[in-house]
Amino acid sequence: MAQRAEAPYIDISDQDFRMNSEEMRKARAMHWYARTDWGMAVISYEDTRILLKDPRLTQGSAKWPAHHGVVDGCFDSWWKKTLLVLEGMEHNRIRRLVNPAFSPRRIDPLRPRFRALADDLIDEWIEAGRTEFSSRFAAPYSTRILCMILGIDEGDWRKIHRLSSIIGLSIGVAIRENIEHIDAAVAEITEYAKSLVRSRREVPQDDILSALVETRDEDDGRLSDEELVNLIILLIFAGIDTTQNQLTLAVQSFAEQPEQWEKLAADPARYSARAAEEVLRINPVGRWVSREAAETFEHKGHTIEKGTTVHMFTLSSGTDPAEFDNPDRLDLDAERSPHFTFGGGIHHCLGHFVARADVNVALAALAARLTDLRVGDDAEWLPDSGNTGATKLPITFRLRS
Repeated sequence: MAQRAEAPYIDISDQDFRMNSEEMRKARAMHWYARTDWGMAVISYEDTRILLKDPRLTQGSAKWPAHHGVVDGCFDSWWKKTLLVLEGMEHNRIRRLVNPAFSPRRIDPLRPRFRALADDLIDEWIEAGRTEFSSRFAAPYSTRILCMILGIDEGDWRKIHRLSSIIGLSIGVAIRENIEHIDAAVAEITEYAKSLVRSRREVPQDDILSALVETRDEDDGRLSDEELVNLIILLIFAGIDTTQNQLTLAVQSFAEQPEQWEKLAADPARYSARAAEEVLRINPVGRWVSREAAETFEHKGHTIEKGTTVHMFTLSSGTDPAEFDNPDRLDLDAERSPHFTFGGGIHHCLGHFVARADVNVALAALAARLTDLRVGDDAEWLPDSGNTGATKLPITFRLRS
């Protein structure tokens, strides 16, 4: 397909910008990438697939705070050392040490506890035929599961959720306006994480946190206390906010396609994993994955200069009609190409097994008990920059007989 000489421009800082919009569909039909105020945005499936694995592109989130004038403080200090932005040998060493702690072998035995929690939360409001889904299900479910996985006292879930939500503001375009609160939250959660590391060094338990503390590699290396604290903060920040918001997006998508919700309810063993993959493809919480050009190179005749920030728009690639039939629709029976919601290459999301388990267990539990699912017109949504989702999601439903 012939390309126009100049790629379209998209204002991703606009609070009204939406990834699932006619503007984006037109841009994708015109070109494989778009221009933005913060680098280039790759919007086609084919080019996202290729570039995500290109070794000339390194993790691109390191400069996100600086792009918005945040160059010091507690958050900036933590961000510069977190696994999200590390590269090379340091990144590879930490990934090698922590990967086994987040394998299916570790996560799958927890699924019955995930399901029991989901059913307990549903019990609290199901008889009313309505609830505010974000606060009454998505928030406690995502936070308490993170507590289970790490071995944190579930009684602390409200505090942990509050801190995670504040730190989550750092991924949005309003980071500068919120930085004072973000710094305070990072400082508080740092002290909390330090206490967790101390307790596991003194009294190991049968949980992932203890496994991380005790991890050794073939050279008898281990994670330092500073690395453990940084990792715990990342897990709390990334594991809670993303799962909570992804569940609200999943409910939104299935409410718009009730026939797929009924299909899931009729055969959850067959469809729950597919349901999670479809909502991650069509309505992902993370609207883009960022990379940075480590050297100047060309792709499809376009020169990508060293230092360029390259955003891979995950919703745009996941709904590209060049790759998917009926791309904007959920289809639990369709055989789909892999989506890129969890990134790709050496920076593929560490917690993707956890996220997939969280979401598919929750959707199976909800579909088993709720039908005629509807989202209220007064739902409130975060902007499509960074992570998105509903801050308020009123739903109504009927009890499934």
